[in-house]
Amino acid sequence: MRATVAGRAADHDLESFGVYVHVPFCVHRCDYCAFSTWTDRFHLEPAYVDAVVLDVQRAVAGGLPSATSVFFGGGTPSLLPAVDLAAILHSIPRGPHAEVTVECNPDTVGERLLGGYRDAGVNRLSFGVQSMVPGVLKALGRTHDPATVADAVGAARRAGFDNVNLDLIYGAFGESADDWRVTVEGALGLAPDHVSAYGLTVEPGTPLAADAHRHPDDDDQADKYLAATALLEDAGFAWYEISNFARPGRECRHNRLYWQQGNYRGFGSAAHSHQDGRRWWNVRMPERYIAAVESARPTEAGAEELGPAERRHEALQLSLRTRDGVPKTALALGDAPGEVPASLVEVVSDRLRLNVDGRLLANEVSSRLRT
Repeated sequence: MRATVAGRAADHDLESFGVYVHVPFCVHRCDYCAFSTWTDRFHLEPAYVDAVVLDVQRAVAGGLPSATSVFFGGGTPSLLPAVDLAAILHSIPRGPHAEVTVECNPDTVGERLLGGYRDAGVNRLSFGVQSMVPGVLKALGRTHDPATVADAVGAARRAGFDNVNLDLIYGAFGESADDWRVTVEGALGLAPDHVSAYGLTVEPGTPLAADAHRHPDDDDQADKYLAATALLEDAGFAWYEISNFARPGRECRHNRLYWQQGNYRGFGSAAHSHQDGRRWWNVRMPERYIAAVESARPTEAGAEELGPAERRHEALQLSLRTRDGVPKTALALGDAPGEVPASLVEVVSDRLRLNVDGRLLANEVSSRLRT
């Protein structure tokens, strides 16, 4: 079952609305990963694609808004053949300038595949690079090497992509300060348009969580965040969210929608959705998702709804993480209990924005927000 291209609307007439598509297939599962991914379900791929298309079609019939951004995440979305990714994308109503991102592992792509994605309407790629040091990649359980990253970015440029993100992770066991500098400088040498730099986190239930001696060190991660910020800013990148840096005009519209508490719809197993304070998520197993769609049963596995006060507080927490900051009234500055040292923020008109030292303590500052 394959969809036809949905109707389009001018972006300037659209309220921001995102569509997320979860692709749950992976060749190898990294031991720090807590996402809903499967290494033994590839036989489900054709039925899964058909189920996502049908699910989208039903949502469109029910009034799904035109998307200003679409994001294929996973898992490893770049394991999808171009014809299958195109089938899903063409079922989604979009504005003519919608941002369409596909997450890619560097060792799963080539110019032909990426050219097919480009022809389908994809206009942004996000590569899971993580490190440019072989030993660190091995410690993270990644299957590619630095040369593969360069090949993948080169293939993306030849396929016509002018908006490329590189995801990096700092804090892996055994990673030195010099290793991290090599990674950031190596990534910058590939001339990306956007860089995401995340501290390695220990997620419950993962193999990393069970191996305490490999857990990251907070002070080490703080030093690496400061080093990355300096290198990226020197190269012309500006931070717009704690872990995200972009060249002018290359901020990720889809992720900004999340940080602005926007509405979005998720399709696929374990995909999350949000509409005006109500959040819900789909069944986790791809088999269950396929069966639910095929039998026209709900795919929703659970939901939660935030009240007005909770939504206001969450909006401040999200905005604090961004360059937009929060209203001055949201934080009391000073050294008394419950106040925030003025040395952690900068004043921009009638708002307060975290400076680089404040971003290191964002969680602590967030705990002192006032609605």
